[in-house]
Parts: sequence; C-alpha cells; structure tokens
Amino acid sequence: MVPIFLPLTKSLGVDPVHLGLVVCVNLSIGFVTPPVGASLFILGGITKLSIDKIARAAIPFLIVNIIMLYVLTYMPDLTLWLPRAVLR
Repeated sequence: MVPIFLPLTKSLGVDPVHLGLVVCVNLSIGFVTPPVGASLFILGGITKLSIDKIARAAIPFLIVNIIMLYVLTYMPDLTLWLPRAVLR
C-alpha cells in the first residue's frame, strides 16, 4: 500500500521518512494484535503457551505502541529532527 499512498502523501506535504515511521509502527501493532497477529502464533509455537495468554501479556506493549503511534503521527517535528539534521 505504501507505493500507492506515497505520491498522495508527498502531494499533501508529508515527509516520506515520516510516512515510513508511521507505517512501521502500524505494522508492529498489527503483528501483535489478534486474531491475525503473526507474532502471537510464532511465540505460541516457541513457548507452547496459548495465544490468549500471550495476547494478554502483550497488552501493556500494545498500549505503549499506540501512544507512540499517536506521538509519531501528530508530532512529526519530534521524530524528524534527526533526519533533518543529518541531511543538512
């Protein structure tokens, strides 16, 4: 989906690095949320625990990820200061 949305977001003034960060954090949230969370199935196979137990244990990490997604999305200057400083 990123190749489809990249030209659109560029025309709206969104930095491509910012879009990449938002997409990566969204993907990390998706890999841990049931029912399709691939990380849950991998951890369940390795640890022999049920997916319910693993999903419950992942809730605090999901909350932090969602807060970070909010910060990344709505405060782009906070996350883009380093790339901007390096590219100058």
